[in-house]
Amino acid sequence: MRTPSFLLALALAAASGFAYAAPLDLKTTTIADLQAAFKTGLTAEQLTRAYLARIAAYDQQGPAINSVITLNPKALDEARTLDAERAAGRLRGPLHGVPIVLKDNFDTYDLPTTAGSQLLIGSMAPDDAFIVKKLRAGGAIIIAKVNLHEWAGGGGSVAGAKDPAVLKAGFVPNGSSTMGQTLNPHDLTRGPAGSSGGTGAAIAAAFAQLGLGTDTGGSIRGPSSVNGIVGLKPTHGLLSRDGIVPLALTFDTGGPMARSVADIAISLNVMTGVDPADDATAKSAGHIAKDYTSFLKIGSLKGARIGVARDFTGNDAEVDRIFNAAVATLEKLGATAVEVRYPSYFLEGRLGLSSLIMASEFKTQIGDYLKTTGPAYPKTFDELVARANDPATGYRQPTKAYALKYTGSIGLSLDDPIYLAAVNQGLALTTETVLALFKRHQLDAMVYPTNTRPAALINPQRDPSPVGVTDSATSIANQTGFPDLIVPAGMTKNGLPVTISFFGPAWSEPKLLGYGYDFEQATKAIVLPKHTPALASDRL
Repeated sequence: MRTPSFLLALALAAASGFAYAAPLDLKTTTIADLQAAFKTGLTAEQLTRAYLARIAAYDQQGPAINSVITLNPKALDEARTLDAERAAGRLRGPLHGVPIVLKDNFDTYDLPTTAGSQLLIGSMAPDDAFIVKKLRAGGAIIIAKVNLHEWAGGGGSVAGAKDPAVLKAGFVPNGSSTMGQTLNPHDLTRGPAGSSGGTGAAIAAAFAQLGLGTDTGGSIRGPSSVNGIVGLKPTHGLLSRDGIVPLALTFDTGGPMARSVADIAISLNVMTGVDPADDATAKSAGHIAKDYTSFLKIGSLKGARIGVARDFTGNDAEVDRIFNAAVATLEKLGATAVEVRYPSYFLEGRLGLSSLIMASEFKTQIGDYLKTTGPAYPKTFDELVARANDPATGYRQPTKAYALKYTGSIGLSLDDPIYLAAVNQGLALTTETVLALFKRHQLDAMVYPTNTRPAALINPQRDPSPVGVTDSATSIANQTGFPDLIVPAGMTKNGLPVTISFFGPAWSEPKLLGYGYDFEQATKAIVLPKHTPALASDRL
């Protein structure tokens, strides 16, 4: 029953021309919902305060998720400015007044960019990354920059090593020397995966509406999966890499992370575009959709031929159970599921290919970025390694220091014939193999469990072991440059998220978004983490 005071408030609102709408809930609201609410009285300042309240309650207090490196001290001022613009009839775009977080390897002119390394603490970039400029121009409020696996994980890594002693000496948790370990909000004993773990944890915990991560070998997809959110590794070249601290430019891309497929689509409308400062984006000309939200249709899966990549099952019974249920759902929605197996030569060769290219490119390309930093910061890869391994530095991640030195020992020069063969012939073989599978089975997309196991323990119960050929499929999308959309699929019996990946050929984001949306609406599998529950201030 409505109370008299409630009815009076409704009457007063109606008399003043205010259209009443049901309260929004941060954990379920979409950007489109927010824009509708802004029209009926919600303000960007109110929304920003609500997200700041969640950060205050859960990031350094309570469960201490530890995802935020830098909180934007001007976030509320920016929100008020955007409210004034709205009141004056000036709207910047679909993200007007929407709080977002950035992985701290995106340059921002007004907030430090550390790439997770204490060696870059306080470093101010000369300007915004291209994508960040577009987000600000579209009305987004950068509420915080968040933690990451230092140097995007693979920058100084023992990936590809077989020696157990090397793997142990170079094992690095999903954190950084800047901020330390970020926790998974679903289970505080587990990590948020790398390298965009801070973004994954922050979006799962509803610290912002949208987040940005970067992906070189799975760094958007792993954190999206273990934190149970939606993420997109786009086609290489769809989004500019300008102003992103590089790991390996052959593979690097930024990408959106959110709590709904719809928010991913809206963000693409804002962030895409050819950038003269990044020649990779020239490939996107003629391939950028006018409106990615137009592909969000129930029924998109009907008649689609979906390859089921079974090579990446068999590592965890709960993941397999949820994945099999997801495939059954695809079939109920009208898709034809086609069993697909990758050739053994492909599975065995691709892991070494990624680690060789990554180590070689980071060793050279990070120096190009370091030249843009101030005089107090390292200027070359060798100086980076030296400072990290100098006892006088007090480097807080000795295993990362070891991994940086290891990268220096295996990374090749970019004119080395072995490196050139890997980039030119090796990646071509990967791409042709994948395209052949799509053609042979007449596939529209493939699906696989994004992570073959749920979130890993921060303190593992055994020493790290070499990655197996079927432990993960994520590097396939980087080696081909193809897009990969991650959507929540369910929870394990002990409360850990599992996601399904929709993988397609270059520029197939419209199809993948349609498939992912159809699946998402049928399953509604996303769950607010138990360690970051709803607050009263979440309802607006």
